[in-house]
Amino acid sequence: MVSPNNTGVQVTEFLMICFPGMQDTQHWLSIILAPLLVLALAANFVLLFTIHQEASLHEPMYYLLAILSVLDVILCLTVILKVLLIFWFNMKPISFVGCFLQMFVMNTFLPMESSTFLVMAYDRYVAICHPLWFLSIIKKQFVINAGIFIVVRNLLATLPTPVLAARLNYCASNVVENCICANISVAKLSCGDIRLNKLYQFVSVWCLLGSDLVLILLSYCFILRVVMCQQSGGTVTKALSTCGSHLILILFFYTLLLVFIFTNKAGKKIPSEVPILLNVLHHLIPPALNPIVYGVRTQEIKQGIIKLFKH
Repeated sequence: MVSPNNTGVQVTEFLMICFPGMQDTQHWLSIILAPLLVLALAANFVLLFTIHQEASLHEPMYYLLAILSVLDVILCLTVILKVLLIFWFNMKPISFVGCFLQMFVMNTFLPMESSTFLVMAYDRYVAICHPLWFLSIIKKQFVINAGIFIVVRNLLATLPTPVLAARLNYCASNVVENCICANISVAKLSCGDIRLNKLYQFVSVWCLLGSDLVLILLSYCFILRVVMCQQSGGTVTKALSTCGSHLILILFFYTLLLVFIFTNKAGKKIPSEVPILLNVLHHLIPPALNPIVYGVRTQEIKQGIIKLFKH
């Protein structure tokens, strides 16, 4: 829908057409996306309820897992639910405000997830490399400070992205060739210069996620060095088991993100549907895997879930 003004045509809402070359068949993707969404929401709610109910899980590491689950739930409800509504009910229109609100959530909460992984890596680093200091450093106040750090850091760094996009003059097409209100997908519809938008997104993403990834890998290098120096085979096995699930999920999170970035940069060499699908999956697969992997690999969570279902 558009409304005329003195300077031409002013866009008041956008139309999300998802996969431009798959308009007749794209709804079949809901067969994959819908079960994954249900799994992601159910697994995260079970994890949150288990941590809330089980007193033995009221520890900093599990509070960080709870923060991760809350971020995952919000991302799923904000992004994937809209995609399914497009597939099932052809609800392509999204209001001007709604589009930039979705853009804000995506650009802010994904880096928040990355920062949560960083704090969790620091928790494991202190636990394994400096065990005598662990109880004096990793306390409930640490979780509070970490939560403030995660929110403030990423909010300040990512808020300009949707603000810069919303300030552009949208006076022509309102058809977004994407399933979600991604910054560049929307900004390129404007009549103005979007070089600043591209530059800021590039710098903010690599500064936030890039620095997180470097620090996480560095912390695990220290952890691996300490673990390899341990004489006890049981200690090595326990440490690797504790950190293994965390590292697997982190590598999956960043690998999928990097693949999306590089395929998006490849432009016309790769079909446009590929980066769109990767972007959607990046908002769905990690939220589905995170609580499941932690639930299976962490004995305390597994026992808490079993106890919950017994009751």
